[in-house]
Amino acid sequence: MSATPQLIVMLTHNDRTVPNAYEVFDQCKNTKAQLWGFKEEDLPPAQMKELYAYMRLCGKTTFLEVVAYTEEECMAGAKLGVECGVDILMGTIYSDAINDYCKANNLKYMPFVGHITERPSILDGTIEGMIAEAKEYLAKGVYGIDLLGYRYTGDAAQLNKEFVAGVDAPVCLAGSIDSFQRLDEVKDANPWTFTIGSAFFDNKFDGTFAEQIDKVCDYMAE
Repeated sequence: MSATPQLIVMLTHNDRTVPNAYEVFDQCKNTKAQLWGFKEEDLPPAQMKELYAYMRLCGKTTFLEVVAYTEEECMAGAKLGVECGVDILMGTIYSDAINDYCKANNLKYMPFVGHITERPSILDGTIEGMIAEAKEYLAKGVYGIDLLGYRYTGDAAQLNKEFVAGVDAPVCLAGSIDSFQRLDEVKDANPWTFTIGSAFFDNKFDGTFAEQIDKVCDYMAE
């Protein structure tokens, strides 16, 4: 999609938003990352709205990723995204109702594909099946696809590369990108975006949170 896959900084650890997300963003708002987001749990909605408003004030593009597996929970996440004024809704198990709701509210929608269980998520399914699923959703007007590539029970690098090559739309590789080797694989697959959350909190890229963000941004631009 783009010349360089862009980092989405997720203020999450183990698929849940950290309680000090506002403070972490405030300390890192002047890093090279322009794309920011977090999950629908466990921050209170009022705090979510405040943080998204601050992110927009700082000129950031905002994402809400919903890790839910029933239509009722996923729709609640979509409504929360609209209330918070986010730019892009990622995640949820696709449904026509959520897609229609997102269209009606000018919210870009990037649903999951494949069979997903647990939290942190586990992805199962065939590569061919996930590509076909993505094409079906794109034909219905979704903006792009949220692929949990490194949560895959099979060959993640193969899935990422074949999926991005086979899907003509924005793809975000989300979850468990925690090493420079995986960053190299992300470069090779060349998706639109990729997320890092837990790895920054676990100091997988060696430095302060802000230093790690800039280190990853610089590495991807090389």
